[in-house]
Amino acid sequence: MENPDIIKAITPVVEALEKLSITYHIGGSIASSLYGIARATIDADIAADIKKEHILPLKSFLDTQYYFDEEMIGDAIQRKSSFNLIHLNTMIKIDIFIHKNEPYHYEALKRRRKDTIIAEGKTSDEYYFSSPEDVILNKLQWYEMGERVSERQWLDVLGIIKVQGSSLDKEYLIHWADKLDLIEILKKAYENSGIGQ
Repeated sequence: MENPDIIKAITPVVEALEKLSITYHIGGSIASSLYGIARATIDADIAADIKKEHILPLKSFLDTQYYFDEEMIGDAIQRKSSFNLIHLNTMIKIDIFIHKNEPYHYEALKRRRKDTIIAEGKTSDEYYFSSPEDVILNKLQWYEMGERVSERQWLDVLGIIKVQGSSLDKEYLIHWADKLDLIEILKKAYENSGIGQ
């Protein structure tokens, strides 16, 4: 990756989640850059199983380094949606997606894996990341929700397919693409990547 600030921005959040034993995994463009083709513009997405009882401890860990809105977090937990933190030193926005009590989200959490980020020669500690298959599925969902106009999401998907190639678990991808109504767009991604499904 080209921006070492991303490590500065996410490390305190990950450390806080781990200290509080909150299950999490990093997705979005950080994960797609890890598994596919890196890009300059990076947004930080983290899926986490945060509960209401975690709000005050998180605040004590993060309040001095981030813009932090307790009410917004409580609302996101109640609605199973998302909230964001702004890292004050770098002004990088981190979107936190609350874990949903749905079969696919349980599978994605179970399949998370540890890896590191390397940005301009600096290496992060080991963090949990979404699997490459789950990054593909998640980005296809966002692509569909955005009426297939986000070239950025589409190119991220193609990049992962090209770089990971035959190491991807196609059975898992096809199973969940079918369940999530993404099978047609997954086939198109494989065709566009130049790798036959």
